[in-house]
Amino acid sequence: MPENARQDGTSPRRGLYPPREPFRSLVMDMPGGHRIYVEECGLRNGKPVIVLHGGPGGGCSPGMRRFFDPRVYRAVLFDQRGCGRSTPHASVEANTTWDLIADIERIREALGIERWIVFGGSWGATLALLYAETYPERVEALVLRGVFTMTASELEWFYGGGAGAFWPEQWRAFSHMVPKAERDDLIGAYHKRLFGQDEAEQTRFARAWAGWESALASLSSNGQRGAPSGSYSRAFARLENHYFIHGGFIEPGQILRDIDRLSGIPGYIVQGRYDMICPPVTAQRLHDAWPGSELRMITHAGHALSEPGISEELVAVMDRLARRVD
Repeated sequence: MPENARQDGTSPRRGLYPPREPFRSLVMDMPGGHRIYVEECGLRNGKPVIVLHGGPGGGCSPGMRRFFDPRVYRAVLFDQRGCGRSTPHASVEANTTWDLIADIERIREALGIERWIVFGGSWGATLALLYAETYPERVEALVLRGVFTMTASELEWFYGGGAGAFWPEQWRAFSHMVPKAERDDLIGAYHKRLFGQDEAEQTRFARAWAGWESALASLSSNGQRGAPSGSYSRAFARLENHYFIHGGFIEPGQILRDIDRLSGIPGYIVQGRYDMICPPVTAQRLHDAWPGSELRMITHAGHALSEPGISEELVAVMDRLARRVD
């Protein structure tokens, strides 16, 4: 699911920190032929935090740096396999959840970081939870927004008509891209087109896929779709579809099944009350299953990272963690 952070660096809240330029950026060679873009911002010897963007396939933006006080934090951002400034672009080869988790560990080791805060939204929250369940000893705290746990019911909500009941015009435009006989499985129907031989068709369906999400991201949305480039849409849609059609490469219900592995790790969950992409019930279920978590439901907010109430609460959480002494 997408981050939908503002790309121009503008702030929906004065409390957001200036989007400092990276003090270091590098490209890391990873197994499977992937080259991963990584950047560090803020204080060179500061409290480390890794930022996991949404999608899969959303990539990072300068606006994602603004949640971390540059006088305190050493923020690490990277573009996951196949998207943003990482290459090969839009590639799904050697691109699974477990490849990404292994990449996070390689980045941590390369930067000489022992433990870090893991900050992720939407798909980034999914990845953060799975990383923490795999390497709990490396996680100081989890800060999650717009929770998504890669279950069949969550995918059915967004691609099976649940959200479409609230946005019927946009749902019709999205679902009617394919013949009626294929509309019972839109993820599968779009998969045929996104991975077909015709790149123009790939791009057309990619824009429809990305547009459906962008139309529903914000509480104040008027239903108009964003206009991302064909290149961005193609990476975003192909990667999301690839992950979704494979169930995120995890077992059904795996995140909540293994939640006891997060014992002792503080968790901060920030959720928009009117999130149409990742409904609040998932955040509530996660909070109920995780004794070490706090849940803040933002009354007037949808899904997007740029929602003012969500931005404000995330800054407040990070400022609290900045003052924490272990």
